[in-house]
Amino acid sequence: MKHNTLFKQLPVYILICLYGLVSCTHRPDRKEQIEAATADTLSVLNMTDTTMADTVFTDTVVLHKTWVEKVKIKKEYLYDNHSLGDTYPYKDTVRVFQWTKIKRHLARIDSLQSHPQRWGVLQNYKNRNGEAPLVKNFHRNAYRRISDSLEVERYQSVPLYSDRDSLAPELYGRDGSLVKVIDTDSVFVKIIGVSFDGNWSVPVRYVKHIADTVVFYKTVFVDVTNQNITTLEKKDSVWLVRSMNPATTGMHKPPYMQETPLGLFVIQEHKPKMIYLQDGKPKHGGFAPYASRFTNGGYIHGVPVNVPHTEMIEYSPSLGTTPRSHMCVRNATSHARFIYEWAPPLESLVFVID
Repeated sequence: MKHNTLFKQLPVYILICLYGLVSCTHRPDRKEQIEAATADTLSVLNMTDTTMADTVFTDTVVLHKTWVEKVKIKKEYLYDNHSLGDTYPYKDTVRVFQWTKIKRHLARIDSLQSHPQRWGVLQNYKNRNGEAPLVKNFHRNAYRRISDSLEVERYQSVPLYSDRDSLAPELYGRDGSLVKVIDTDSVFVKIIGVSFDGNWSVPVRYVKHIADTVVFYKTVFVDVTNQNITTLEKKDSVWLVRSMNPATTGMHKPPYMQETPLGLFVIQEHKPKMIYLQDGKPKHGGFAPYASRFTNGGYIHGVPVNVPHTEMIEYSPSLGTTPRSHMCVRNATSHARFIYEWAPPLESLVFVID
């Protein structure tokens, strides 16, 4: 009898053991990962803005804290195709829009524009203003190109001289970088970097002065870590989110493909079609539509169209996945067109963050 009872109860014991095993090895699904990511953020940040509930925060310790606290962000789309959420699943992980970091950068711009400034942009696209002289300390990078100690390449860059030595530059400044103009004479423009440190002297031919009537109300944020892009526009005292989309940035793959450089840049020009060549060949490779150039040969543009094709392509499933461009920021073509028409050159900023 005892044996019969034991055999009858055995399936129950097995079920209990299996339940315990499954419970111990349970892996959170994507929804749980998103909730966990939000909870982790909430645990270390102080939220000071309720317009975006669980996504806009202020760091507990941050420079210009009062300016950060003043920044208000609200979603009010002008473009709403292919839109992403504040957090969203990607493969077995979660990606985000880094509102904390974005808020800090907006606070910096707000503080700089709280009093009159003379703005300029460093320019040397394709060395049109002359090849920059050799810096004091240089080396050849993985692309076999001369670079300074901060890995800024000589090609297409601007020489930055210290006040102590006007014979050889200390560093290179990236084409498209926003700077504050302090003074100018017939030889040099004295500048302060906005996204790079220091006071520098730059030969006049490398600095494009921005009209003193310009106020930077339109910004584009490109996130190379999360492979996304968002646009914001300031109206009165509020920064309005105009779009949130997937993007694909530059890939480190010598000799032809380069990362999209981090920094703060000015949109310098628009091209309805940016023509590109085939890698390593002087042959037409295709075009990228609605291109907005912000640094060197780096553009925000739509989906590339390779020869022999001629029709524009709206979307690519590779958008928002992994870096794969030559330096540019690929977008859905309609989103690239939105930026092209919305962000005027020399009046709009591009932040590239990680």
